[in-house]
Amino acid sequence: MSIAAPDTPKFQMSVIGPILALVILIVMGALMNPNFLSPENISNVLSRSAFIGIIAVGMTFVITAGGLDLSVGSMAAFIAGLMILVMNSALPVMGVGIPIVLLGMAVALLAGILGGLLNGLLITRLGIEAFIVTLGSMGIYRSLVTWLADGGTLSLDFTLRTFYQPVYYGGVFGITWPIIVFVVVIVLGEILMRSTAFGRHCAAIGSNDQVARYSSVRVAQVRLLTYVMLGLLVGVATIMYVPRLGSASSATGLLWELEAIAAVIVGGTVLKGGFGRVWGTVIGVLILTLIGNILNLTDLVSPYLNGAIQGAIIILAVVLQRGRKPGQ
Repeated sequence: MSIAAPDTPKFQMSVIGPILALVILIVMGALMNPNFLSPENISNVLSRSAFIGIIAVGMTFVITAGGLDLSVGSMAAFIAGLMILVMNSALPVMGVGIPIVLLGMAVALLAGILGGLLNGLLITRLGIEAFIVTLGSMGIYRSLVTWLADGGTLSLDFTLRTFYQPVYYGGVFGITWPIIVFVVVIVLGEILMRSTAFGRHCAAIGSNDQVARYSSVRVAQVRLLTYVMLGLLVGVATIMYVPRLGSASSATGLLWELEAIAAVIVGGTVLKGGFGRVWGTVIGVLILTLIGNILNLTDLVSPYLNGAIQGAIIILAVVLQRGRKPGQ
């Protein structure tokens, strides 16, 4: 028996709501500050959205399949610290150049994949709740990066950082690499969610894993793959993030998990699983980034309250999902 694709959402508030909210935020920002729609600010918003956005695309698959991951921010901090240590250690031997940057990227991707694999195995093989596993790994990763930095900050060698910076600040036709990578991840994620058996299986598992098993879906393998994919994308986001500041500390990636989950839920993915949409997650990311950007450009509300606003948005989005069936 095959798994049918989830029903196409009707034209209703769950669909137009996030789009309407994004439009309202853009109008508000433009009215409050004339620099809001400047090319520099737009590029800054999109570049900053890329880090959370790349992770949030992976989170969409995890949540759609009925899972959750609270460790992504701490994992990013640990990967960044590990990446910096490896690159600094290899510098005397390899020198500044493309090979050492590729080494750092490989370390980040491998660490992300292994981190996601470990979370996935504990959840699918040992049957531990995702909340418990990822809450525990969140603390482990945050402690590890603090230990590696000896309570301070790990900094990339200055000459190496200068060579690596174009990965964040450079680009093509005025579009920075983080934005380009984000767009590629969005396109691949949307295709994977909407046009492949993997995406349909994620929705089926999140809706009812027992029925999915009766339909010959390999539930454990699919769930494991969602966590591995998320770990990989955390590695990709970290590769884009490290050249921005060239450092890692216990504060790196703080609350990224909150932002990623908020973006997914605001975008219309059902928190309990069973239905997810990548394009909605992208809109959710832009909404949260624009809120922070508007707070920074105006004196309306202190930017220090950004986390509180995001938390309130998550609660509101979940309240609005109550009674909603997956796929609606």
